[in-house]
Amino acid sequence: MTKFIYSDTYKVSLGEKHRFPMEKYRLLRESLIENAIVCKSQLEESKPIEVEHLYLAHDQEYVDQIINLSLERKEARKIGLPLTNEMVIRTMASIGASVRASELALEYGVSAALSSGTHHAHYDSGEGYCFFNDFAVISRLNRDKKVLIIDLDVHQGNGNASILNEDKNVLIFDMFCAENYPYRKVETHINIPVPKNSEDGLYLELLNKELKTIDVSSFDLILYQAGVDILSHDHLGLLNISHDGVLERDKIIFDLAKKHGVPISFVIGGGYAKNISETVSAYVNTFKAAKNIFKF
Repeated sequence: MTKFIYSDTYKVSLGEKHRFPMEKYRLLRESLIENAIVCKSQLEESKPIEVEHLYLAHDQEYVDQIINLSLERKEARKIGLPLTNEMVIRTMASIGASVRASELALEYGVSAALSSGTHHAHYDSGEGYCFFNDFAVISRLNRDKKVLIIDLDVHQGNGNASILNEDKNVLIFDMFCAENYPYRKVETHINIPVPKNSEDGLYLELLNKELKTIDVSSFDLILYQAGVDILSHDHLGLLNISHDGVLERDKIIFDLAKKHGVPISFVIGGGYAKNISETVSAYVNTFKAAKNIFKF
């Protein structure tokens, strides 16, 4: 039986005015249980990532400065989250959750982290709420496997691209809002910029068209960044995708993995609706889509 990894017990208080919705992780876990999408026995608490594993994808000095809370204030400010001991512990647990989910996916065919998707972290710097890059660490831990990264968060995964572009075992498929952050995109293997304010029809048409260019069956593992900040409700998104559109997007990806028999590990990525229930509802739908296809 596959399990799903949570890390919301590592609490960090950001204050009411901070726009990062830290509570969404706990609310998602509770909603999955309340809606009988997963049972408690299918949930596993994350363990912090081993520091040596972070060194596979990041500069050792940068990693140590984060852990020791000694990163220069200017560099820390770019990340957008406070550099505190509590935040470091929470970050290590979140990366650990993503790595553990990838291990379970390889064993059972599917798994997920109820967090993670830190695709803006670069080799020696962080930004966009990301200290370390989970998909980069996983890809480096699986150099003997072909890894397909499908990143459908509304923001381009510039950190994925900057770290992994030259890795021969990795293919990055990244579809994002063209006019959104990061404003200086990093070229990668398959970049699909989507025009601002695009709706379901155009978005899903582009997705289906571009996925056909990939020989999915040649891969050993899919890492899916299932950010729901493409929602029309999201105040950092700039796209106009409905809940049904996000659900259809997820069905397309899970169907693809199932059809080709490729294990898939997914993370929830971005979601910043002013009404946090909109974000959590979309995350729950992602798990519903996975459950309907993989029957976990």
